[in-house]
Order: sequence, then structure tokens, then C-alpha cells
Amino acid sequence: MTKRPLVLLDVDGVLNPARRHTLRLRRYECVLDGQVYSVLLNARHGAELAALARDTGAELAWATTWEHHANEHIAPRLGLPALPVVAVNGDPGSRAGEHFKTRHVAEYVAGRPFVWFDDSLGAHDWQYLKDHPAVGEFLLVEVDPRTGLTDGHLARARDWLGGAGAPGAGLRPLPP
Repeated sequence: MTKRPLVLLDVDGVLNPARRHTLRLRRYECVLDGQVYSVLLNARHGAELAALARDTGAELAWATTWEHHANEHIAPRLGLPALPVVAVNGDPGSRAGEHFKTRHVAEYVAGRPFVWFDDSLGAHDWQYLKDHPAVGEFLLVEVDPRTGLTDGHLARARDWLGGAGAPGAGLRPLPP
């Protein structure tokens, strides 16, 4: 049985770029635990991510410090359903220079192939995932937080996932 691949999504820096409002980005105010946050979202991203998942047989999931708040504040504004959540909060720090979310992702994927869109990934994350016994094939897509998710990022993921659903596809982890 083939394991369905995952597409892991960060919010800040990926779906919510760190720049001013543009014609493609709409500003929203979100209240989380009494704190008001302003986010910029591109409504097209929802349809593009849904198409990526549908066309490649992948499952979308949140890998963000927003955790379940992403289903309340981000998903509906992008036209996405509630997604599974990788619990990443509560364990600050690094063991080998990796981002604090990386250990949680390694446990969550449980051998499933995955693509991870994040703006804070690097060589330490790639090495940690490559060496982790619960991690199979993966692709890290580092997103520039100033621009956020682009068509190029989605195309790279689509190309890589093209073989993820087929038995014996021979996917190889690629460094960022």
C-alpha cells in the first residue's frame, strides 16, 4: 500500500508574506488569545494548494505556530477546509541547529513522503530529517518571507510529488 504524501504548510512568511498590501494580497485582522494580528493573504493560494493536493494525491496539513488557529483564521479565507495540524508549539530550542518545528514534523510524517513549505528551513533541517528514522522521502521548499509562496514553489512541489504516489518512485530528499 502506498503512503499518501503530505504537503506541510507554514503560515507566516509563506501564506502571509512580510510585505505591504498588494493587489493580490488582502489584509485581515485575526484575534488569537486576545492579541490582534494582521495577515496578508492571497485568495488564489487556496485553490492552487487544493489543486496541488488533488492532482498529486497529497494531503495538506498545517505545520505552523498558528496550529489549530490556522483552521479558524487562515483556511476559510483561502477557501480551504479544516486541515490536520502538526503540533509544533511547546518545545523551544534545537538539538542540532534545526528549527524547533523540524522535530515535530519528523515525528508527524511517520515515513510518509512530504513537501514542506516554510521560510525558516536550512541545511540543519535537511540533515536532521535525512538522519531521522521516522522520515522517508521529502522535499524542503524554503520560501522567501518577503514574497511568500509563488508559482515556482508550487511547480517545484508538483514536479517532486509527481512520483510520490507511485510505488517504487524512488524519490530522493533534496537539500534546500
